[in-house]
Amino acid sequence: MTTVDKSDQQLRLSAPESDPLADLVPDPVSDAEIEAVAEDAGAAAEAEVPLGKNRDFLLLWVGAGVAYIGSRVSAIAYTLLVFWNTGSAAQASFVSTAALLPSLFMQLPAGLLVDRWGRRKVMIGCDIGRIIAIGSVIAAVALGHVWLPQLMVVAFVEGSLTILYLLAERAAVFTVVEEEQIGSAMSRNEARNQAAGLVGQPLGTLLFAVFRWVPFASTVIAHFISLGTLMFIRRDLSVTRSENKRTPVGDLAEGFKFVWSQLYLRRALMLIAASNILFQILALGLIVIIHRHGGSATTIGLVIAASGVGGMFGALHSGIFMRRFGIRRIIMGVNLAWALLMTSIAFEQTPVGLAVIFTLMLYGGGVANVAGIVYTMRTTPGNMQGRVGSIANLLASGGNSLGALVAGVLLDSYTSKTVMFIVGAVMAALAVLAFAWFGGRKAAALEKELHLAD
Repeated sequence: MTTVDKSDQQLRLSAPESDPLADLVPDPVSDAEIEAVAEDAGAAAEAEVPLGKNRDFLLLWVGAGVAYIGSRVSAIAYTLLVFWNTGSAAQASFVSTAALLPSLFMQLPAGLLVDRWGRRKVMIGCDIGRIIAIGSVIAAVALGHVWLPQLMVVAFVEGSLTILYLLAERAAVFTVVEEEQIGSAMSRNEARNQAAGLVGQPLGTLLFAVFRWVPFASTVIAHFISLGTLMFIRRDLSVTRSENKRTPVGDLAEGFKFVWSQLYLRRALMLIAASNILFQILALGLIVIIHRHGGSATTIGLVIAASGVGGMFGALHSGIFMRRFGIRRIIMGVNLAWALLMTSIAFEQTPVGLAVIFTLMLYGGGVANVAGIVYTMRTTPGNMQGRVGSIANLLASGGNSLGALVAGVLLDSYTSKTVMFIVGAVMAALAVLAFAWFGGRKAAALEKELHLAD
């Protein structure tokens, strides 16, 4: 019920009578006020632009997506090229390892460069560098030469530039969308990357069957397209740097200090790192289970493809989950779901059943990945997006090689059913930690303060 201030009413009743037309005549408006109103209206209009009509975001999204498909195409082509020319799985593994090494060694330098240089300049430089490096492979293969050292160097260079490009692109999103749109933007980016992974490797295999240089040529074309989209982005993709002049080591120390100061970010990264190790065991376990039950490589490929589709749809639906449940509940729920699903693999050996389980697990992974990226971006200052993103990537996936090693030892020493029970038990312990770390009032209060849940 609305109350009336009687004292104010008496003052108005006792006020001298004035011209009744005076209230209809507006006060003079200054030019400064007009400009201020126009700026506010422009800002409001800009804030209301949906992602589907945000020209700069769409250019960034399409260019990065095409470039990532090209990277997936060339990644499989390196291995095929070496194996088909040498017949040696060991030599093929050398080039595959060279392509993976940047994930371990280049994350931190890449994060430094993204924050020190303009994001647009970084991405343009990456595209040009990849065009030159891969162009050298096209020239060599077209002339009938396949040199393993050259392919290893090019694979490492391309992998390094791809990491740098993706970090710069993720940081650039921060400058082309409104803060409340970051969740939707990251959801689309993660779904795009999942789709690129699904399309890239089969496409690379098909193009390799045409001519051995064709996959590399298609990758070069993809980077030219990416380069073109970057030229048409109007928004300034850079952010204001801190006035403190630090050395690269000082910049890195600042990034690590920030990550360590964020209690819930630190806890989330610990959970992600541990679960990623378990997923490495599951990946090899899937191959072993299907092979030991008479399945073919095609069957394995179909199960992996189905689970990849699950990851893509999980990323697309992550915005719905974040709006409905918030990031905190997503972390707890996904870890619990993984614990149940990983344990269920011990009781399910058929390809169809495994496809369903892995699809559900990667669906949850798609939801959780976007939630984690959004949390990181919203808690990180703009001028630290590159460093913090690279540190988070390194901490979350740096132990993947350990997971692959552990997987081989366990699956050679125990039955696949026993290994799946072990994996499920470890995941159950992680789920308990997730509820202990994110189920309290302080975590809920922080989530509300950061506007990470409705």
